[in-house]
Amino acid sequence: MHTLIALSALGAEKFLSNEIKQLGYKPLYSKSGRVAFIGDDDALFRANLCSRIADRIYLQMAAFTAKDFDALYEGIYAINWQDFFRKDVRLIIDKVRTKQSILSSEHTIQSMSHKAIYDKLGAVWKMASMPETGSISTIRIYVEKDEVLVLLDLSGEPLHKRGYRNKGGHAPLRETIAASLLQAMMWKRKMPLHDAFCGSGTIPVEAALYAYNIAPGFGRSFALENLSFYDQKRVDEILKKEAAKIRPDAHARITGTDIDAEAIERARLHAEHACVTAGRALQLIGSDARIQRPDFEIADFRDLKAPYDEGILLSNLPFGERLMNKDEVAALYTDIPKLFEAFPHWQFGFYTANPQFEAAVDKKAKQERLIKTGNLNTVFYQYE
Repeated sequence: MHTLIALSALGAEKFLSNEIKQLGYKPLYSKSGRVAFIGDDDALFRANLCSRIADRIYLQMAAFTAKDFDALYEGIYAINWQDFFRKDVRLIIDKVRTKQSILSSEHTIQSMSHKAIYDKLGAVWKMASMPETGSISTIRIYVEKDEVLVLLDLSGEPLHKRGYRNKGGHAPLRETIAASLLQAMMWKRKMPLHDAFCGSGTIPVEAALYAYNIAPGFGRSFALENLSFYDQKRVDEILKKEAAKIRPDAHARITGTDIDAEAIERARLHAEHACVTAGRALQLIGSDARIQRPDFEIADFRDLKAPYDEGILLSNLPFGERLMNKDEVAALYTDIPKLFEAFPHWQFGFYTANPQFEAAVDKKAKQERLIKTGNLNTVFYQYE
């Protein structure tokens, strides 16, 4: 069994922990945008393939106490790095974080850790120097209250990069955030879902992946494929098992609108890419079933009418940071109550970093959640 660390947006830890349980793994703890859990050998690949909410998955290589650099060096040298890498590996320590620890210089921690790893590999492989080219493997080190956590990146590119979006558009919402918002709304596939500001379609596409039980990682590769223990035969078996869980016969009513015609074109393209990828996954089990695409239309949110008696309207709103100026955003927000009137029995979720949102709509949210990625204080407002 392995200890793995999944990273998420701040505020999404609860949803990530629940997802890990649903995947059949045991969460250990969650804190500050990360969840630790126990998984078997299959989890190294499967967690990357199936997680909708995690931004990255790491393998915990070691956890030890270090109050000086000698202890840091010895703890990292003691790891059997040779069991994980091929001899052409190029190791990069991409991030060091230290908090409330005697060892406070992130640069020195990085240099000392890098030396310990290369000294160990050089001694085991009897190599005077390590290659400067080759497949890259990334390591991250946290030092908190003198406790060192050494993590090996199994994901590579962040997991929000599913592979279906090649035209992001302006200020795109991360796929992992969209998945978190769907979980926050407790959306189920039988409930109609509409995005009135769909942009490049991330929320409806993520909803479709969830509704039809499509693992989000089918369209991409992962860093662990470069590690020495990677077993392609076993991975092929996992892919087939997850493909067999896809439900093309499920019924979902997922729609999106936007006033921008180019955005709608991108949304349709992204949905097509995602559903074609799912179709290729189904071919692994001999199925030629087709996944229903979300419906996208050009429309101003002020002109919308509820297509069903009940449902969920979930949108990532303009913040006033890049696409529109603050006056334009303020005017837009004051028209949001028109949606409450046009969708009288629906639930609503709005994601924005604009602190004037609630005052502009003149309606107190049932719940507010800080779900933060990057430097903006983004808040998710939920209404009934």
